Amino acid sequence: MGDEAALLALNNDHAVELSWLDAPRLRNLLGQAFYARRAGTVAAFLIAFDQNADYDSPNYLWFRERYPRFVYVDRIVVAPAMRKRGLANRLYDDLFRNAAATGHDLVVCEVNSDPPNPASDAFHAALGFAEVGHAEIHGGAKTVRYLARSLVPAL
Repeated sequence: MGDEAALLALNNDHAVELSWLDAPRLRNLLGQAFYARRAGTVAAFLIAFDQNADYDSPNYLWFRERYPRFVYVDRIVVAPAMRKRGLANRLYDDLFRNAAATGHDLVVCEVNSDPPNPASDAFHAALGFAEVGHAEIHGGAKTVRYLARSLVPAL
């Protein structure tokens, strides 16, 4: 994906919404990602895992306990100066195509509900994600909503 320092800086500028990373952790995530893409120099990026990843995130593990096959969006972020240009939509569209091409029919993610993230809620709702669960994580420091979007066309 390139330019790890810029990816790390963009991620950590949004650590409340995502989670803070150090360079070795970022390299590990990128190394096992099902999908890792950036837009522009590093105007935005998306990292996702399939059900076979060796990943210890409580959110990822929640999905793995409930679904046999999925693609989990671990993090997506767009630099503030680059928002409202369709970058996140393009990254998600590309992810959906890649997931479907490899036989996946479900893309999942979580969005913070406490602390709230209304922009992410609205964005994911517009993409067709629906709530499938919720949890308190990190000893109650965060509450999240679990979302899923089917890639199977409705009949």
